[in-house]
Amino acid sequence: MSYDVAIIGSGPGGYVAAIRCAQLGLKTAIIEKYNTLGGTCLNVGCIPSKALLDSSEHYHNAIHNFEEHGIDTSGVAVNFEQMISRKNKVVSQTCDGVKFLMDKNMIDVFTGVGTFLDKNTIEIKGAKKEKITTKNTIIATGSKPNYFPGMEPDKKRIITSTEALSLKEIPKHLIVIGGGVIGLELGSVYARLGAEVTVVEFADSIIASMDRSCGKELTKILKKEGFKFQLKHAVEKVTTDGKTVKVFAKNKKQESVTFEGDYCLVAVGRKPYTDGLGLEKAGIKMDDRGRIEVNENLQTNVAGVYAIGDVVKGAMLAHKAEEEGVFVAELLAGQKPHINHHLIPGVVYTWPEVAAVGFTEEDLKDKGIEYKAGQFSMRALGRSRASMDTSGFVKVLADKNTDEVLGVHMVCARAADLIMEAVTAMEYRASAEDIARICHPHPTYSEAFKEAALDATENRPLHS
Repeated sequence: MSYDVAIIGSGPGGYVAAIRCAQLGLKTAIIEKYNTLGGTCLNVGCIPSKALLDSSEHYHNAIHNFEEHGIDTSGVAVNFEQMISRKNKVVSQTCDGVKFLMDKNMIDVFTGVGTFLDKNTIEIKGAKKEKITTKNTIIATGSKPNYFPGMEPDKKRIITSTEALSLKEIPKHLIVIGGGVIGLELGSVYARLGAEVTVVEFADSIIASMDRSCGKELTKILKKEGFKFQLKHAVEKVTTDGKTVKVFAKNKKQESVTFEGDYCLVAVGRKPYTDGLGLEKAGIKMDDRGRIEVNENLQTNVAGVYAIGDVVKGAMLAHKAEEEGVFVAELLAGQKPHINHHLIPGVVYTWPEVAAVGFTEEDLKDKGIEYKAGQFSMRALGRSRASMDTSGFVKVLADKNTDEVLGVHMVCARAADLIMEAVTAMEYRASAEDIARICHPHPTYSEAFKEAALDATENRPLHS
């Protein structure tokens, strides 16, 4: 069969690209090696982790906060099997939704490993071997968990994020290698359910890629929840005897230290997944980090072959992949799409959540850009006190001379949703004063954004 576009990979980047291609009148095929659509995000990433985060947060609130609200919760207990079952149901419903969208948009779905025979011919190895030809191809094969020598997962006691989403029991002591988004989110799930959680991190801060003030604030919050942090520790190896795990590391003084638990989550990032693609047959180049090289239009060095999402440079985020998928689809249809990678927000789904867009203070200092910072504590907000979500802050960074907003950083309840006001404002190059003069509803968490903008503009927040 022949297509205008073939997409390899059905994660958020791939399936969204397929939908947009079909909407624009292109005959479209999507190739997925697994039996369910949705890729890592829907099956073993974003969706299942958020399901468990929500379930564990409900339990945590029932145990620690409901009494203050006047709700008696004596006898509350975790039914972990049901928690995992609910997570699986959410995943199934979401993946079924993608299948429905493929059918609705008349997109042909092929199950199997897609391999280039040449730039216009793809062989699909599934239950049977098939070949299709295509004018254009979008590679959207995503990423897989990374690990370093000495910490190879056995997927039983030394686990990756995939296994952490389907454990049969709540760990007694979960050691997390890596203080990034994945480690902190999954660590939060099990800490709320009663596990001791120790985070071993090579850097001197958690969520090190975000504004340092966010990492500092989140560290304080998670310590109150029982997290233990071992920063500036280099893990050398991890061993297990089948029941316990030992993590051997060197601290900042180069002293040998050992941590012992019953599970170890290796969460040191992810790496592009290109296995089985046969890139060499199509002449597609990769960089020294295993990513597919692309230009500003996300086209590889081979005409008609594009790559998006985790498999190319940039943040490994589902929404980044989606935007890139739409971008390529519209480009193929002859449109002039726009994507601003600088304004793709990042979120950590702990509680409170952490969200950010634009430059950090560290970025601005490194670039020599003069800026002013405004910050507002959630503790001073009426809505926060009403909901008992008083931890965190909102920070606005603006150009010292023009007042244009250059970065926004939040550690607060519903930050994942609130950050979109900042993204919208920054897309239109708003000033801090613009935000400060917009009426925000009361009482809401969004008022903290207005107050931080007021602080950045004139150093005059109204409520602090």
